[in-house]
Amino acid sequence: MDALGQAAECLRTLAHPVRIRMVQLLLHGRYTVGEIAEDCGIAENLASENLRLMQRCGFFTSEREGRRVYYQVAEPHLQDIMTCIEGRFLNNPEK
Repeated sequence: MDALGQAAECLRTLAHPVRIRMVQLLLHGRYTVGEIAEDCGIAENLASENLRLMQRCGFFTSEREGRRVYYQVAEPHLQDIMTCIEGRFLNNPEK
């Protein structure tokens, strides 16, 4: 039951349109907070907060290069989750 509780907590964290978009973006490469914020149409501080939440679940890692911090996907199963979400909700707009 502990593992299922952890799974539920991470799924609750993912369950936000901006966070789902962040996953979509990061599945295609690594990006800075500023790039992610711009793509999602949100402020950088809000993007940072969302990224930290998902990093705590093990979804993302960050790497500093000089003054920039790049985020990338750490959890390979996110691709499977996104395939399911996109197949159900983005490729079938009538549902």
